[in-house]
Amino acid sequence: MSKHVLVPIAQGTEEMEAITIIDMMVRAGYQVTTASADFEGRLALKASRGVTLTADCALVDIADDQFDAIILPGGAEGAQTFGDSTLLIEMVRQQMFEGKLVAAICAAPALVLQRHQLYPNALMTGHPNFRQHIPEARWRDKRVTIDINHNLITSQGPGTALEFAMEIIIHFSGKAHAWTVAEPMVTLPTLHYHKMGQQEC
Repeated sequence: MSKHVLVPIAQGTEEMEAITIIDMMVRAGYQVTTASADFEGRLALKASRGVTLTADCALVDIADDQFDAIILPGGAEGAQTFGDSTLLIEMVRQQMFEGKLVAAICAAPALVLQRHQLYPNALMTGHPNFRQHIPEARWRDKRVTIDINHNLITSQGPGTALEFAMEIIIHFSGKAHAWTVAEPMVTLPTLHYHKMGQQEC
């Protein structure tokens, strides 16, 4: 069964992370909705390096929809907007209460999840510049951190976005399906899902 994934965006969202997440979810065969968290309702938004990202809709338009995953890209400005959005925080909180997947990368673990104490006991990572926002006992200095008990996946930044997205695909569809996504992309052979995929094929 296809998964339905929500990727919020805002002014200042990190474009490499957002685009990589969206692209990889589409390659996996999932339905992706990009929703603007902009308080003025703009759909076309300038990302952190000046690239224009265009959302499918405003966040308020899909507030009552059900998603298999909510995936939060980073970028300090964009993550700050996410953290300021009462609606988005409530959607993430509901996702958590229902035991559904939440994933966050770069500044989002610190400026969204930790800021609102959404996962007070979960292990997580994030961009090293935001390490001080996350308690040392719960910080994991890994490119991608998976907390199975809390159904939470976090990652560190633009350079880890592909691995982050692939772990989401593995979570939903298994290693063999992830390999069908990774192989035509000619991903680095040292990445662990690359090896796992080869073993299963």
